[in-house]
Amino acid sequence: MKKRQIYSEEELELFEALEEDVASGNYKPLNKEELESKNSFFKEAAINTIKKKTKKKSLNIRLFEDDIEKIKAIALEEGLPYQTLISSVIHKLALKQIKIAS
Repeated sequence: MKKRQIYSEEELELFEALEEDVASGNYKPLNKEELESKNSFFKEAAINTIKKKTKKKSLNIRLFEDDIEKIKAIALEEGLPYQTLISSVIHKLALKQIKIAS
């Protein structure tokens, strides 16, 4: 697998800059304490991001019975629970992957 298939353009630019710094002698590695400090910082940031992105909150919503039956039928066709389908649609709406018709 090639680098271009794995990494984004931004990541490729960072790799190229690092390679240039190493080749020119401008690269200076961090000392052990600085490396451990940076490692700890980024590890904590990653853990906090994952916690925030995966935390769920309960929501009560009133829907028309007919709408629920239609949603259940669609969910059955898709092979998933209807509440999962509703959650997925709301998630996609929040990410602006689907738009509300005006």
